[in-house]
Amino acid sequence: MNMNAGTKSGTAAVPAETEVSERVEALLERMSLEEKIGQLTQASGAVWTAGESAEDIIRKGGAGSVLWLNDTKRFNELQKIAVEESPSGIPVLFALDVIHGYRTIFPVPLAMAASWDPAAAEQAQAVAAREARAAGIHWTFGPMLDIARDARWGRIVEGAGEDPCLGAAMAAAQVRGFQGDDLSDPERVLACAKHFAGYGASEGGRDYDPVHLSEAQLRNVYFPPFQAALKAGVATFMSAYMDLNNVPASGNCWLLRDVLREEWGFEGFLVSDAFGVGNLVVEGFARDGRDAALRALKAGVNVDMASATYSENLAGLVESDLISVGEIDEMVRPILATKVQMGLFERPYVDETLLEEVVARPEHRQAARLAAQRSMVLLRNEGGLLPLSKEQKNIAVIGPLADSMVATEGSWMVFGHKPGAVTVLQGIRARLPEANVAYAPGPKIYRDFPHPFGEFDTAAKEPIQTPEAAEAAFQTAVATARGADVVIMVLGEEADMAGEFASRGSLDLPGRQDELLQAVTALGKPVVLVLLNGRPLSINWAAENVPAILEAWQPGTEGGHAVADILFGEVNPGGKLPV
Repeated sequence: MNMNAGTKSGTAAVPAETEVSERVEALLERMSLEEKIGQLTQASGAVWTAGESAEDIIRKGGAGSVLWLNDTKRFNELQKIAVEESPSGIPVLFALDVIHGYRTIFPVPLAMAASWDPAAAEQAQAVAAREARAAGIHWTFGPMLDIARDARWGRIVEGAGEDPCLGAAMAAAQVRGFQGDDLSDPERVLACAKHFAGYGASEGGRDYDPVHLSEAQLRNVYFPPFQAALKAGVATFMSAYMDLNNVPASGNCWLLRDVLREEWGFEGFLVSDAFGVGNLVVEGFARDGRDAALRALKAGVNVDMASATYSENLAGLVESDLISVGEIDEMVRPILATKVQMGLFERPYVDETLLEEVVARPEHRQAARLAAQRSMVLLRNEGGLLPLSKEQKNIAVIGPLADSMVATEGSWMVFGHKPGAVTVLQGIRARLPEANVAYAPGPKIYRDFPHPFGEFDTAAKEPIQTPEAAEAAFQTAVATARGADVVIMVLGEEADMAGEFASRGSLDLPGRQDELLQAVTALGKPVVLVLLNGRPLSINWAAENVPAILEAWQPGTEGGHAVADILFGEVNPGGKLPV
């Protein structure tokens, strides 16, 4: 199937507001109640909660959007069912977490915030949108706008750090990058301001834990990035997972209706986080799924992400007169309006030949390299050790992350992504092709507890390193460093140590990295420490004993080249800490 979606030059004009309204009302008039509830339902691209396939759900008009799918051919197959076989022929929105790049990966959002350059963030998300839309994705669940001041919280990596002013500037820039100024543009995607609100203030930095914030704190610290996103035209919001002052965000009428819609005037639609509506039962806020659906809809949640709570309960609530058809229509209108504004009724399909041409554009990798350069922070440079001489002939690159594409690209890759980054080791070898660049990883590092999302990782799992093998790797690394004139240590966190469900009780370098750093430094060689990480780390010993330290964060596809550019003086590191 090769269905053309149109090109940039073929972009249709944005329909006038009255035309959009008229088309929406005409659709509502012919839709059944079941179809309307379907528009409020987001289905899994694999198997639905009740065991039905996505095809079956879409064929009967039971889903307005689909997530957890990243397959261009499959997008067209499902869209064809929606357009040609469902009762009212309404196209579906395909949604995916495109956080800091689709195929061309940019620095993680915390790193982009370190650039203090909104224009760089806007360009990064424009590239991400172009690639994602070429793949057939219409809607990204980003940017994440949660202010975070506890680095133990893993999702600090997805935001702009601790400052509401910087957070607001980065919020608006990312919305402009994702959406542009025209929802019908086939190179843009819908943005989603998440997680509304206060999620980054969870107790003890523990993911999903309750949040207690005064209204003054909310309005002065946690709301400004969301207000900036709204002012920039963000099309959608996402409610947060946790309890806010003892009321779950997905059932919080004050937050979602009084503040977001009535006070701020938001006219788009709001989606729960994954299973958020169903979780109102888990949180003790609702008696059962029926009560959860009632509370979430009354609070203002338009779309139930993947929990099937709306699809299973809303019709019964209407039949019982607890919810009116008019209330259902109110929730459906902004979803249909957005689909009309995007031109999905006229151009529902994606050209399956387009993606590979778009991701091959050299300017995308150039933009990723520039963004990585801009985001890196020179934390220490005693004695002018940096920049290193380009005449170096004998260098050792040491550390478990030095040749890791996964750690270089970082956390929150798109569903099904295959790593393809230039590692730090590769970047240094490319910069000094005539030098002897020896490499030793040292002992491996691991999460303290397995990641619950590991089931989605189809890569082969390596066996855990034995203590004996770890000690041998440690000694090999020290010996490799002993034979070099200068040592570049690449330490930090693996990608899965930051992000969702990645809270940490300690901010120390995991594993034996600090021990290895001290052993190598004791050799008396010039040592440069490069950090790859998704959160601030405790590096107290290094800050006093290692002469040069570069915070490279998780820098993305071109990260290795960007690190080499800075270490050897091609580029001045311009980043400043956002947290």
